[in-house]
Amino acid sequence: MKISVPLTNGVLADEYGKYAPAEAMLADYPIRSFPIEINEAPAATKTFALVFIDYDSTPVCGFTWIHWLAANIPATMTAIPADASRQLKDQFVQGNNSNAGALVNGDKQITVGYVGPQPPDKTHHYTLKVYALDDRLPLENGYWLNDFVHAAKGHILAHAQLDVPSRA
Repeated sequence: MKISVPLTNGVLADEYGKYAPAEAMLADYPIRSFPIEINEAPAATKTFALVFIDYDSTPVCGFTWIHWLAANIPATMTAIPADASRQLKDQFVQGNNSNAGALVNGDKQITVGYVGPQPPDKTHHYTLKVYALDDRLPLENGYWLNDFVHAAKGHILAHAQLDVPSRA
């Protein structure tokens, strides 16, 4: 399985992160998700799931920042369009991002779904993982990353990982 995300000059386009225009921001966070292409998924794939996280955040805030969790994306959606987190939110479930955690106490408007990169110190290398699954998972909006890990056991047919840099 292969995944791709369009980059501009080697980094995520500004519209999906820290330099997003005002109409793509909510509570000071970018909320327009980036497009993702999925190719060569196994024929038995029923759904996709994705995890978008920032390991480079650990020295800055003390933990890995979760930017986007989504599951039960239909296998027919191999081209996930820009802004799918908001525009297509009725077609799949989305999990809590790090704004939902007790360490952050983020604005309730931005705790589920995509919140884009805002690296404060340097270019961060975000990790996008996409999973091909053999079934729908018993998850609801607002699930946690650990819920996905447990629910996906025994259902992962393939996965792909991509480094997605975003500038400070």
